Amino acid sequence: MRFQTLLIGTSNAGKVVEMRHALDGLPVELSSLEDYPSVRIPSEDGESYADIAREKATDLARQTGQAVLADDSGLEVAALDGAPGIRSARYAGEGASDRDRIDHILRELSGRGVGSSPALFRCCVALAVPGEVLFVVEGECHGEIAPPARGDSGFGYDPIFTPAGYSETFGELPAGVKRKISHRARALREVRERLNRLLGD
Repeated sequence: MRFQTLLIGTSNAGKVVEMRHALDGLPVELSSLEDYPSVRIPSEDGESYADIAREKATDLARQTGQAVLADDSGLEVAALDGAPGIRSARYAGEGASDRDRIDHILRELSGRGVGSSPALFRCCVALAVPGEVLFVVEGECHGEIAPPARGDSGFGYDPIFTPAGYSETFGELPAGVKRKISHRARALREVRERLNRLLGD
C-alpha cells in the first residue's frame, strides 16, 4: 500500500516528538495536527485503549483524507484496582495539568494507606486510512508508582513512574533510554516494522 503522508493524530506535543523520533527515516512524510487547524479532535468514548486508538485514527482519516497514526495510552495502578486506565488524561478532571494528575494519584494512594504500588503503562497505536483500519498494536512497560515525584523530563505521570530494572523515574531517565523501554516505544517498534512492509507493497 502506498501513501505519501502520515498524520500523527495527537495534540500531545510530547507524543508527537516520540512518534516522530520512532518513525524517522521511513519513506513517508510525517505531518501533525498543526498542519490541519480546522480538524475536530475526536472524543475518547471507547471501552478500551484499542477502541479509542482505532476510533481516533478512523475519525481523523475521514476528516483529512490522509493515513493517520493515533494512540491511546494510560497508567494502571494495582493499588487503585487498575485506575486510572483509559481515564488517565481525565482522572483529575477536564483541564487538569500534569501536576494536578500526579497529585490526584498520590492522594488516592495516600487515602488507601499505600505508599507505593506496582503499576504499568499501556499503549495502543492504530493506523487507519479513509474507510479502513490497517492495524492496531500494543506495548506495555511495567514498574512502580512511588512518591515523591522526581524529574522534569517527559510528560504526564512520568515523574512518579519508575520502570522495572531502574531506580530513576521516567521523569529522570534520559530521553534516549525512555525511547527504548517505554510502552509507546515498544508499540512504535512494531508500528515501524509493519509500516516498512506496508510501504514496500
